[in-house]
Amino acid sequence: MAEGTKLEIVSPERLLLSETVQSVTVPGADGYFTVLGDHAPLMTTLKPGFVTVVNSAGISHVYYVRGGFADVSPEGLTILAEEAEDIAEFDRSKIEGLIAAGLTAQQAAATADEQMRLQQEIDNWRNLLLDASVGTGAAH
Repeated sequence: MAEGTKLEIVSPERLLLSETVQSVTVPGADGYFTVLGDHAPLMTTLKPGFVTVVNSAGISHVYYVRGGFADVSPEGLTILAEEAEDIAEFDRSKIEGLIAAGLTAQQAAATADEQMRLQQEIDNWRNLLLDASVGTGAAH
């Protein structure tokens, strides 16, 4: 097995992360998957969710992505996100606002698929609130 995998997380605004890491867990269209060194090639769309990165020192860090693509190749993993932010940029009040906005959008959703997608996103934000380090600036 390789000594890790090269990871790049890119949003339209910036390159958020570029480093060699131990593992990356990604919210793929068909569910979360984990990439380690020497992973088979794969390309998938992303659903809104959290990318968990374990760096070379074994420390986990979390990033939020909203849509986009993940491309696993022999060169590494590239995440091209429609929106991407370091979870450290979120505090409790921002997450509570996102939950409230999601609930409002869910009530106005025209289809069951849209309601389900919004419920998954709301559940992701609620789970993040359970993380004691949210709003403290602590690494995850």
